[in-house]
Amino acid sequence: MLYGRQAEQAAIDELLRTCSGALILRGEAGIGKSALLSYAAERARARVLRVSGVESEADLPFAALQLLLSPVLDQLAALPPQQADALRGAFGLGGPTRGDRFLVGLATLSLLVELSAAGPVVCLIDDAHWLDGGSADALLFAARRLQSEPVAALFTAREGEFPARGLPELRLGELDAEAARGLLTERAADLPPAVRDQLLAEARGNPLALVELPRMLTAEQRRGGLAPLSFSPGTAKPVTDRVLRGFRDRIAALPRATRSCLVVAALDDRAELSALARAVGLFGASLVDFAEAERADLLHVDSEGVAFRHPLVRTAVLLACDIGTRMAARQALAEAVDDDRRAWHLAAVTHHPEEEVAGELERLALRARQRGGQTAVSAAYVRAAELSPDPAEAARRWTAAAAAAAEAGLWERAGDLVGRAQRAAERAAPPGSVSAELARVQAMLEIEAGRPLEGVRLLHRGAEAAADLPTKLSLLGLAGFYTWVGAPHPDQVALARRTEELCPDGGGPAAAVRTMNHAFRLILEGDAVTTLTYRMPERADLIPFEVRFILSYQAVVRADHDGMLDSATRLVEDCRAEGRLGRMPQAMTALAIAQLVSGRHRPARATVTAGLALASDVGQPQWVSYLAGVHAWLSAVAGAHEECAELAEEASRQAEHRRWMPGVFWAEYARLMLDLGAGRYEAVLERVERAVTGPTRHAFLWRYAWPDYVEAAARAGVPQRAGEPLRRYAEWAQATGRSRPLAVLHRARAVLAADHEAEDLYERALALHAEGEQPFDSARTRLVYGEWLRRQQRRVEARTHLAAAIEAFDRLDATPWSARAAAELRATGASVPDRSRAGDPLATLTPQELQVVRLAVTGASNRDIGAQLFLSPRTVASHLYKAFPKLGVSSRAELARLELT
Repeated sequence: MLYGRQAEQAAIDELLRTCSGALILRGEAGIGKSALLSYAAERARARVLRVSGVESEADLPFAALQLLLSPVLDQLAALPPQQADALRGAFGLGGPTRGDRFLVGLATLSLLVELSAAGPVVCLIDDAHWLDGGSADALLFAARRLQSEPVAALFTAREGEFPARGLPELRLGELDAEAARGLLTERAADLPPAVRDQLLAEARGNPLALVELPRMLTAEQRRGGLAPLSFSPGTAKPVTDRVLRGFRDRIAALPRATRSCLVVAALDDRAELSALARAVGLFGASLVDFAEAERADLLHVDSEGVAFRHPLVRTAVLLACDIGTRMAARQALAEAVDDDRRAWHLAAVTHHPEEEVAGELERLALRARQRGGQTAVSAAYVRAAELSPDPAEAARRWTAAAAAAAEAGLWERAGDLVGRAQRAAERAAPPGSVSAELARVQAMLEIEAGRPLEGVRLLHRGAEAAADLPTKLSLLGLAGFYTWVGAPHPDQVALARRTEELCPDGGGPAAAVRTMNHAFRLILEGDAVTTLTYRMPERADLIPFEVRFILSYQAVVRADHDGMLDSATRLVEDCRAEGRLGRMPQAMTALAIAQLVSGRHRPARATVTAGLALASDVGQPQWVSYLAGVHAWLSAVAGAHEECAELAEEASRQAEHRRWMPGVFWAEYARLMLDLGAGRYEAVLERVERAVTGPTRHAFLWRYAWPDYVEAAARAGVPQRAGEPLRRYAEWAQATGRSRPLAVLHRARAVLAADHEAEDLYERALALHAEGEQPFDSARTRLVYGEWLRRQQRRVEARTHLAAAIEAFDRLDATPWSARAAAELRATGASVPDRSRAGDPLATLTPQELQVVRLAVTGASNRDIGAQLFLSPRTVASHLYKAFPKLGVSSRAELARLELT
């Protein structure tokens, strides 16, 4: 019976009832978290997988995850090959994993969902604060994506540890007086009332203390004698310290051989039983000597190994022995266990620089890197650096440790390691490659902290030190990009010029990076007509990812929408193929913007929705900001006022902390489009005019808003204010030579033109729209042309264009624009057909349902779709099940008749 935990039991019962989702139980040591986990195990009508985090494995990659999933690894063949290989690689059962740490999380999710096809699955993870970093990342990634699947995850963790953003949490407090008294009475009913009252005061509602403190009483104290309790309030420490002291007293009463066994187990209780037997044998003991500790209710031994009754028992064992005993136990374990554990045990008994041990730790780090465990990589490199006799080798290893910590998202730890690497580098002269990598990590720390231009200076330093061309180009590509994305600063132009100066000569990738940074410099100098063109190098696989992303993104400056769409699509596909989920939010940002500027609003909404979810899952707030802003723009065009406001606020909030200009730009652009769609033309003019001098003034996408300013000025009755923006837009559109911006230019001129000139401009605009499809811009041209024709009393011609505009706006979910066109069509005397969302079944789908349907039309299986969208096959099936009735179809074969745009 659990006393005083009815609310917590009810929450667990609800999780088990739905058997879908996750919950974290938090509280201090001994507060009853593990007891609630056992309650869940007893109540679950499901397959239960269970694991506990332990300190001794915190630096071993994916140790806990492997133990959790070991009973079901025979199901790996059911996963997509890439995901199966990722798990095998993470567990050291196959070759190196090609993907990043998040792919292991996706594979974990897929495996759990595959298991759930045979019945519900419940994962119980105790002491999650001691999980190794790789296991924690994978389990949290999977837990955040549990939706309709019959899979539940229940974690326990101490307060202030195991950050798990986005998952529901339940905090366990002290037992109330009635519950505490009930528990104590059950466990120590023979105690006199006065003694029980003192124990209740001492335990302070901590269940473990209520169970253990009575065991600490002497016979005289149990009878209520006058001898004071050893843990009296006058000398008491926190309740867990009192429990520890009780455990230590019981340990001290054990035979020497048993105590030796306990020390070995405490230092590596997950070692195989055979390894433990060899290790304790070196102490002259055997597994039989554990029996006394079992009888003292301190641990349990079975074929799986040793399980301490409570983590505090392990702590008490280590506190009860001296350093000599601990070192002897480590040495014994080093002779008994496998390579990874051996390296850590050897490191623990090495207290002076020793290259042999440092080298073994580095080899451990390299193995961990092949398995994708960046937290373990960092830890191994740290200890290797500490044991390195050569200062240059120490600097290299400290740098590698810092880079791995940054890759794992451990920014505070990475900052500390960078400081150590710098101090080591000052004592030696590390190679240029080490200096370049150290500068890169420092730069990422500065950018993460909201100081992008400081990061750019460090990237310059790294580029100057880099010995190989790909590294130099990657650093310079990042330098150009982060100079541009930073909030306005007096040094911005100077830094952009310096980036350009550092670009190497030559063709291919070097020429592309050089031209790209030249364009950034011109934009920051105020050149509104930057249209520099360059071919993407044919061997895209040889270009660093960062450079590929920027090259793809910068195509929007040249209005090369088709080229941007193609390159961004390839970028996303390559990230999927390589399992680089950590890169996906960045690639999906480029793709969403390419779809948006091409007028593909529904695919853009689906891309941005998936990208936002993934960016949140992998902890990338700068890309959350970017994607939220793009989503806000799409919501504005759709007339979703509240959604637009919320997303724009999120984009701004995430961006301002990091001085990340693009998120703020998209938020402001979204508000502009909301005003434009609602006919608030003065507000549009004010927003654009503020933008010219505001914090987003160097966002080159403002040029796409200049025609909006022109239209707003004309409708607000102040066409004279449109002259300069129109001139600048015309200069840029003509310089691109592309049909889409030229079509919009003709429309903008027509809006301001005299009646005898307007018709020709509108017709020329429509002709250019026909050359380069952009449904939103084309529909807007037809709308204003139809309005003009109606004013000229040419109602029949107006109806044709207005009806076409309505149809296009409806397909784009551009509700306020469609309403405006419908109002104009009625003004011509024509009736307007029913334009409810039911008339367009695709408009009724959620963004994720639309993504799933679009892939299903290609013939992709549920498993293939899930692998592409980072969803389980069961979730894909659920989306299709919900989409079919909305679309009026009953099978996948019938989807082929739908026109998906």
